[in-house]
Amino acid sequence: MSIIPSFFGGRRTNVFDPFSLDIWDPFHDFSNSLSNIPGGARETSAFANAQIDWKETPDAHVFKADLPGLKKEEVKVELQEGRILQISGERSREKEEKNDKWRRVERSSGKFLRQFRLPDNAKVDQVKAKMENGVLTVTVPKKEVKKPEVMAINISN
Repeated sequence: MSIIPSFFGGRRTNVFDPFSLDIWDPFHDFSNSLSNIPGGARETSAFANAQIDWKETPDAHVFKADLPGLKKEEVKVELQEGRILQISGERSREKEEKNDKWRRVERSSGKFLRQFRLPDNAKVDQVKAKMENGVLTVTVPKKEVKKPEVMAINISN
């Protein structure tokens, strides 16, 4: 019996979301079936598809990425073209010593790059990022939405 991978790889993004710049990758789940190939013969691509959550709160847009084992110096958070949040980085492969014999390689390595188009209500000049315990959190404050003033109008007879 063969297993057919999900076309969307279990990702929570919506293909109809105008703010998502995710590119569909038909080989997203394919790397799991390659786990029995020796590490030297391939680069693990699972890390290349870093999963990032985007939550909108009343005050901000909050992005969270699990990046275990990475230092903050190995991750870049940038704004491209003024409104595109770009999160990228790289996990290097572990050095192979001459006498080492790998039995299994499951930890991923490689580069990743994700982009998100920020909505008009984002304060792009106040983006903050922090890395704590392998979790990157990027906070983009939202502009205050001014509510229209209500003006009382006298009704004449």
